[in-house]
Amino acid sequence: MTDPDAHAPLPADLLACHECDLLQTEPALAPGETARCVRCNAFLARNPPDSLDRTLALTFTAAVLYLIANLHPLVGLEMQGRRVEVSLLEAVHILWRNGVEPVAALVFVTAQLFPVLELSMILIVLLPLRLGRVSPRLATFYRLVRSVQPWGMVEVFLLGMLVSLVKLSHLATVILGTAFWATAALIVVLTLAARAFDTRLLWQLAPAEEGAR
Repeated sequence: MTDPDAHAPLPADLLACHECDLLQTEPALAPGETARCVRCNAFLARNPPDSLDRTLALTFTAAVLYLIANLHPLVGLEMQGRRVEVSLLEAVHILWRNGVEPVAALVFVTAQLFPVLELSMILIVLLPLRLGRVSPRLATFYRLVRSVQPWGMVEVFLLGMLVSLVKLSHLATVILGTAFWATAALIVVLTLAARAFDTRLLWQLAPAEEGAR
């Protein structure tokens, strides 16, 4: 007969190291402190100061940068007195019109659609947390956010564009537009937002709210 205690639930404050699988108790972290594995010294957790406020501020900043990146010229070329500028949406339209629909669709999805989906979903997760309206479903929704993040390849698009511009620099004067710098700043701000967010808030607050009902 199976022992009813054979599959007893583990304490909620236990952490499993992702490097050596050692189970250990999660310590209470002061703002700015980090926790590391006692056996292999791998990073386990951090307690960013003012996590929600900083992440929300950075996410709203990223949303503004995203709008700038799509409303202003991305890059321009000047040759023999003529200057041509193009925005990201215009670049997608030109690619589509010139018969390279798969490339146009790929640029639109990875550089425009998925970044705005990521920003929207992050705000949907953060705003209820900031307002104290915690739901167990937020943790599931955050997993969806994490699954979308790898498809937002703005940095890959920007790097590929830079390589192309370097090759064109001997034919014409390359002018980096406002949208280019906004896109570069967007990558940095999104990285800082991901670093500022303490994901433990989802796992700690959601069960507490569920038990209070």
